Amino acid sequence: METMERKKTRTRRSFTPEFKAEIVELCRRGDRSVGQVSRDFDLTETAVRAWVRQAEVDGGARDGLTTEERQELSRLRREVRSLKEDVEVLKRATVFMQRPRLCRTRRRSRISTQLMASWSLGALGIITAPRGRRAACRPVDSDGPEPAREQSVREPVP
Repeated sequence: METMERKKTRTRRSFTPEFKAEIVELCRRGDRSVGQVSRDFDLTETAVRAWVRQAEVDGGARDGLTTEERQELSRLRREVRSLKEDVEVLKRATVFMQRPRLCRTRRRSRISTQLMASWSLGALGIITAPRGRRAACRPVDSDGPEPAREQSVREPVP
């Protein structure tokens, strides 16, 4: 059985925009084909063709996204990914903060229930609450003693 010789995989190389422009110019002159230029500079033919195609798009000769538009698109995608992560964190924080065991009081007051019901994630995931209201749940380590509770005193029955 014959053994097929595998092509050696190349490590990914990066090239400067000036080098790419020089290669594209050599291909556009017409004295050498894309294949010949790629062999002369030890490049893949697919990469050289992609550079030529992108140069045509940047020059307006072909439809497509220009280099600047591609960079802006990738920047916006990174930003959207980051904002989605922020929204997820805020959602989890909202759920965590609404747990009743975080409150010092045993039952929630009417104001705290209304406040928690009015919280919502806005379009960007920002938690908003009505102005002028404070939550009835306070941190345990807040200043001052706990409020006194009323106790009913029973009179002894004669």
